[in-house]
Amino acid sequence: MRKRRTISLDLRERILAAYDAEEGTREDVARRFRVSLGMVKKLLQQRRHTGDIAPRHHRAGRKPRIVPLHERQMRALLGGKPDLTLKELRHALGLECSLQAIHVVLGKMGLTYKKRRSARQNKAARTSRGRGGAGTVGKAAWIRRSSSSSTSRARKRT
Repeated sequence: MRKRRTISLDLRERILAAYDAEEGTREDVARRFRVSLGMVKKLLQQRRHTGDIAPRHHRAGRKPRIVPLHERQMRALLGGKPDLTLKELRHALGLECSLQAIHVVLGKMGLTYKKRRSARQNKAARTSRGRGGAGTVGKAAWIRRSSSSSTSRARKRT
């Protein structure tokens, strides 16, 4: 499928002028200017409804639920309480959108949303002994010698 391109205002005017001068049907005009029949119909409809024939891309697509006002409010809320969760942020703003939508907007605003430790990391030494690596002596201490074989029975202690 070819990518749609916006046709120039000049071409739009020439298409409508040809149709208004009754130089042919809508199909003839479309063929003459090498545009689709749908484009001619849309131009006629747009002119009839709005009186304007300029491109209207700003009206196309899904409208954003998070507008610049919400972005300013997010910045203010996070400035006062930076550890707000996405759910809390959504509730505080009264938004009806997904948490992912809020996450994307925060990213576009240059704000990262990653929980970080608020306290300093403990510098104390480890309290438990780690397991030894392969081939170390410490590993053998975990196996009781009397029951190490899986095929022989362990001796009963008396």
